[in-house]
Amino acid sequence: MYFAKELLESSSRMRQRWEDEVKKAVAKWADQKEDWTTVSSLDIKRLYTPEDIKDLNFEEDIGYPGQYPFIRGNQVTGYRGKFWTFRMFSGFGSAYDTNQRWHQLLKAGQTGLSTAFDFPTLMGYDTDDPKARGECGKCGVAIDTLEDFMVLVDGIPMDKITTSMTINPPATALWAMYCAAAEIKGIPLTKIGGTIQNDMLKEFIAQKTLMCPPEPSVKLISDTVEFGTKFVPRWNTISISGYHIREAGSTAVQELAFTLRDGMEYVEDVLKRKGLDVDSFAPRLSFFFNSHIDFFEEIAKLRAARRIWAKAMRDRYKAKDERSWWMRFHTQTAGCSLTAQQPYNNVVRTATEALAAVLGGTQSLHTNSLDEVWCLPTDHAVEIALRTQQIIAEETGAANTIDPLAGSYFVEALTNEMEEQAWDYIHKIDDMGGMIEAIHKGFPQMELADAAYKFQRQIDSNEKIMVGVNKYVTEDEQDIPLLDIDDAIETQQIERLTEVKRKRDSKAAKKSLDDLKNACKKGENVMPYCIEAVKSLCSVQEICDVYREVYGEFRDPAMY
Repeated sequence: MYFAKELLESSSRMRQRWEDEVKKAVAKWADQKEDWTTVSSLDIKRLYTPEDIKDLNFEEDIGYPGQYPFIRGNQVTGYRGKFWTFRMFSGFGSAYDTNQRWHQLLKAGQTGLSTAFDFPTLMGYDTDDPKARGECGKCGVAIDTLEDFMVLVDGIPMDKITTSMTINPPATALWAMYCAAAEIKGIPLTKIGGTIQNDMLKEFIAQKTLMCPPEPSVKLISDTVEFGTKFVPRWNTISISGYHIREAGSTAVQELAFTLRDGMEYVEDVLKRKGLDVDSFAPRLSFFFNSHIDFFEEIAKLRAARRIWAKAMRDRYKAKDERSWWMRFHTQTAGCSLTAQQPYNNVVRTATEALAAVLGGTQSLHTNSLDEVWCLPTDHAVEIALRTQQIIAEETGAANTIDPLAGSYFVEALTNEMEEQAWDYIHKIDDMGGMIEAIHKGFPQMELADAAYKFQRQIDSNEKIMVGVNKYVTEDEQDIPLLDIDDAIETQQIERLTEVKRKRDSKAAKKSLDDLKNACKKGENVMPYCIEAVKSLCSVQEICDVYREVYGEFRDPAMY
């Protein structure tokens, strides 16, 4: 029991007196708000007391930083040893444009790189494909071949700076380019560090950059986990991502449950398909969460996530290494909370969400820019977003002590409630046969659709408030500078791709693609063949077309 019996009895008597006073006060109010809930519609009590967390066991449920169940963080010193990684998402236009932005961010104090790719690259198409026309460099950087990639990492100390790449269906091809670029620079694969997102299950659930069906998609992911475990030990070969699940409209509990159940699915596939010992690869698994606008709900979600994962890895998968029990995660502030109306309000939203992520113990953080609802961020907007993190780290005192909200009646009760509801979802998916089967049944997809619909109805009815949208609305328009991507970039990119294909050894390129195809058919690990293919200057689409040919293409079914 968390509190002595005498204290709980005293608290109960005091609570009754307080409730009597509340009834008298409330009776005088003319207009009362009936429901007080989080942004995800979890009911919030008027007051939390020791009685709300009386069943907590300090050793098993809270503990100390760096000790099971890691609810208070993985590192024993918290942020006193090292701040979280300031990792601003960046990618636009050509490889040269993004490389320039990277150098600018590093000069401004960013401590890790993070890459956004344009839609053709995200979907496994080259810039010269008819399906790609008009999209080159618009929502991220265009990468077609290893030559583009060498421009992207020009002047970047790849053995000193970690790089995250938000790429999913073509993750094997882009990671192969990173590995090949390091080798060309004379940097051994054992020295490079970073992350590929490489999480296809959440694509089927939420973001929908799709290529192959779920089963072979997961096989490719297991290939990267195996290759990284053996040859690239500092690399996180998957970032199991709740961010996009939340952006698609999920509640905080759904984001928590579906993300962690995706992670469990990947662990089970690697154990079954590759036969690796769980402790050989689990310490390199990483996660990616959304930090939304409801301050305490997000803190509780992140704390609950660590405790759920620690329990799952220790008890479900029998991991012995404590590092396998750690949940290491990156956080990004909520893009879906930004508004086109009164865009400078977005600076305040982002700061609040970033502070929640820090108090929730994130290891890495991206802060959105105020203009992202309009366009890719300008240099000025990115600098404000980066400075937001630096002010939280250096000025607010939020990093001075570890998990400062631990023991709060409210935060601990909310953490417990979110964990319980997340486990309910996880067990329901277990009963369906796992996440792949749940996706085939449309379960997580429909849960997200229902949650998104409910939230929009709450906004439309003013049950939930968005400042500047359905309350405190003004007629004045606020002009902000916009980043414009020159359409000439597409012409230049196609010319560069054409020249690469003209000058490369066509026989070597064809052989490497044939070798990749045979590896796919035989069920071999594709990563060594991908690295050879990119070194032969095969393009992203040429590699992905092999996957489409061997594994087939997936079309998202309509669900109602």
